[in-house]
Amino acid sequence: MTRVRVAEGILEGEKLDNDYGGSFYSFKGIPYAEPPLGELRFKAPIPKQPWTGVRLATEHGPRCYQIDLFFQPKSNMEPSGSEDCLYLNVYSPDIAPSKPLPVMVYIHGGAFISGSGNDDIYGPEFLVKNDVILVTINYRLEVIGFLCFDTEDIPGNAGMKDQVAALRWVKNNIKSFGGDPNNITIFGESAGAASVSYHLVSPMSKGLFQRAITQSGTLLSPWAYSSVSAREIALLLANHMGCESNDDKVIYEFFKTQPIENLIMKQFPLTYAQNAKNWVNITFPIVAEKEFPNIEAFFTGDVVEVLRQGIHEGVDVINGGTADEGTVVFVSGLKAETVYEQARKFNELLIPQPLSYHCSTLQQLEIGKKVKEFYLKDAKTLEEVMQKVVRFMGTDYFKYNACLWQKICAKTNKNKIYYYNFTCQSQRNIFSNRFNTGEFLPKNSVSHCDDLAYIFPCKSLLPKVEPNSKTYKIIDTVTQLWSNFAKYGNPTPDNNLKTIWEPFTIEKQYYMDIGEKLQLESELDKEEITFWETIFSEYFPRLAP
Repeated sequence: MTRVRVAEGILEGEKLDNDYGGSFYSFKGIPYAEPPLGELRFKAPIPKQPWTGVRLATEHGPRCYQIDLFFQPKSNMEPSGSEDCLYLNVYSPDIAPSKPLPVMVYIHGGAFISGSGNDDIYGPEFLVKNDVILVTINYRLEVIGFLCFDTEDIPGNAGMKDQVAALRWVKNNIKSFGGDPNNITIFGESAGAASVSYHLVSPMSKGLFQRAITQSGTLLSPWAYSSVSAREIALLLANHMGCESNDDKVIYEFFKTQPIENLIMKQFPLTYAQNAKNWVNITFPIVAEKEFPNIEAFFTGDVVEVLRQGIHEGVDVINGGTADEGTVVFVSGLKAETVYEQARKFNELLIPQPLSYHCSTLQQLEIGKKVKEFYLKDAKTLEEVMQKVVRFMGTDYFKYNACLWQKICAKTNKNKIYYYNFTCQSQRNIFSNRFNTGEFLPKNSVSHCDDLAYIFPCKSLLPKVEPNSKTYKIIDTVTQLWSNFAKYGNPTPDNNLKTIWEPFTIEKQYYMDIGEKLQLESELDKEEITFWETIFSEYFPRLAP
């Protein structure tokens, strides 16, 4: 057993053998804030009070109360977890290095509905081999983490403030684990990537990290911000649960005193109904907060305008996604046949969410006709239509917004920004099957979430990789790119990977194709992105470059 001292007291972790060579130190279930219970529900987290004696850090803390959409069998969709969930995990290759080690803090995805930092998915074995420290965190989810009533009692974004509290804890304590508090990279996937993207503009997060990696999500992703009033959604939920009052204090007391299982069980059917209508719609995303005296706001203002003002100066970023992101729309239980019939009948179905909120019915029909012509003109069979729909959804929910993010940042910042498209294919690409798209997508598709299995072992889903295998060589390449960036701010600081990854600029829109081999390309999906830039320029210029 191994002990370290942090601000709150002494932790006892353990030294573990790494299945892929060497060893690492593991400290799990470290509380970074007081349990957000009772009067603290919906509020910003408060620092953890010191403990006496030695705190054992060999088991994960409880994950946040949730229904696990992504990793739990569909036959077992029961809520689990705890409101007492603000814990993090630290994995270090060396707690007494000659020189402090770079730190990588991972923020999990899961649609702001599910997930945790636990090592059943997000284990450290691949990354710590590259001499970086990995930190994984829990944060409050769905109603508990993201309900907003525009009042001092429920100001919103509690889950994001949890993340900030975790980053502050890391900044203050990572020296004890051999880490460099002035060399911290935050990274995340899907909702975790969108979270990272918000940290790049949040005043609360400024100075807490030096680099960032966003995998399949930015603050411009239409599911990552609220297009309707957060207060209206809160009132709808209260009414749905039987509270018909319009008095703010009465509604707050109602939400505060509800058993957690009541909130989750009521919220999930509401989300599922919205998904059935809109394919993917997150009921409680990140919101623009109303400002109150003596309450620190995580985010205020309009997402596009805030981004156009620039991300934090000096923070370099890697941004990108997978080749077939659109598979994720089927996680809600959509049937291919249903989507096939709807896509063929209704032009307005193939319209990005921002346009459906902003444009008139006549404009939506015009846009839908253009989109249908662009994507479906040559598609006839179920398989052909579904492959095109998945491509449309991937561009709508991920790729267009990722490219727009790149272009806005390239125009307004001096920061280096790198862009990538993840095309790795192996037996580790399992998520199209988990999203029930294996029947109509090619077997070599690279689904949303497939990149995770090349950065983390995902040991609850996948077997151990043979270290001498072709697949492990891909894992080694990907983790070198990520850890090089954490160390040097450059994913290819030398020619060891036989390719130099050039930053993205407006003049030269480079991106790295990350497949079995690395290939530097330019202007990702140019025809498709140009089509959407033309649409947005005509109908909603706010979301044009």
